[in-house]
Amino acid sequence: MDAVTVHRLQFGFTAAFHYLFPQLTMGLALLIFILKTMALRGDEEANRASRFWAKIFGVSFALGVVTGIPMEFQFGTNWARFSKISGGVIGQTLAMEGVFAFFMEASFLYFLLYGERRLGQRGHWVAALLVWFGSWLSGFFIVGTNAWMQHPVGFEITPAGTARLTSLAALLTNPWAHVEYMHTMVGATITGCFTMAGVGAFYLLRRQHEANAKRFLSVAVVIGFIASAAAAMPTGDWQAKMVVKHQPPTFAAMEGHFFTQDRAAMILIGQPNMQTLHIDNPLEIPGLLSFLTYRRWNAEVKGLTKFPREEWPENIPLLYFCYHIMAGLGTIFIAIMSLAAWLLWRKKLAGSRWMLWILMLALPFPFIANTAGWMTSALPSRVPKTSRPETLASRCSGSSDCTRCWR
Repeated sequence: MDAVTVHRLQFGFTAAFHYLFPQLTMGLALLIFILKTMALRGDEEANRASRFWAKIFGVSFALGVVTGIPMEFQFGTNWARFSKISGGVIGQTLAMEGVFAFFMEASFLYFLLYGERRLGQRGHWVAALLVWFGSWLSGFFIVGTNAWMQHPVGFEITPAGTARLTSLAALLTNPWAHVEYMHTMVGATITGCFTMAGVGAFYLLRRQHEANAKRFLSVAVVIGFIASAAAAMPTGDWQAKMVVKHQPPTFAAMEGHFFTQDRAAMILIGQPNMQTLHIDNPLEIPGLLSFLTYRRWNAEVKGLTKFPREEWPENIPLLYFCYHIMAGLGTIFIAIMSLAAWLLWRKKLAGSRWMLWILMLALPFPFIANTAGWMTSALPSRVPKTSRPETLASRCSGSSDCTRCWR
């Protein structure tokens, strides 16, 4: 095992473990704000629920901080040359995340946890609003950093061989960032909703704190239904179209689409065979990939063999499985939340023990789906030839494979 692989494994573990906590806090921030809005209108159960989840938020926020600090250092220890070359660009968004978003979130979290009596209900509602805004603003700056690595904009190469930011506006308005941000925030909201619904279902199954548990479910199921649908359409669809436009080899690898075809099929289940370049044991829907990609059933979709091998993602099977795990779980989330929302509308959810068991047991799976989604984003080359200067890639690493350090 070479040094680059070790660096990847270490950084990948650090990033995946860290993101367990921010995705929960970003999802809960919205739900706590909704609960506080209901409390402001006289719902005392919602107010008690917001206090409970604010404590969970605080614990998750603290764990996110202590797991995120090592990841910041690993930019320099694991990817020193990349940091030296690109630090003038990505340092902007990372610094803004810390100075603006993190401190706003941390400051008003104190008021959310300890300031209800002094602030009153309106002031406490404002604190919940700013915690939500701060956590989602933090997400934007982090996603903006990742988006620049996927689709670099607003920079130039200096004579010293480093990237220099030429337009902060271009960096912050990167079209990739906006699409990825919406999809990421929807994913975080799904995590928050399934966590809140799972805890509420647990209490109802135990016949404890039933009034609070019903409020957990009523909020989590409604928002979770909306978020689960939005993860597929429109945000997931927009993200896929961005990949098709700027990273077509990555899109072909994600879908397990090896050969260019008209009326291309969507692979639901199967195993990529890299020796024969086809999918073993496929379950597919003819024409669906063409329709979803180009809105025409007979449209041509380029296969992976259409592109030079040096543009292929390194680990195609892992990329394929991560994408299909994310998409498959996302489809299951839509089904679960749709059924739960229907039972909630019929006023039968609290008494449907089978559905409560499903909601409780489903709690870990959004964490898995979000992790698989980030791996889908990270596994392909982050510097497609269609969107970056060759000079930048050639200076990213001292190894024989110059683009590996970027990934």
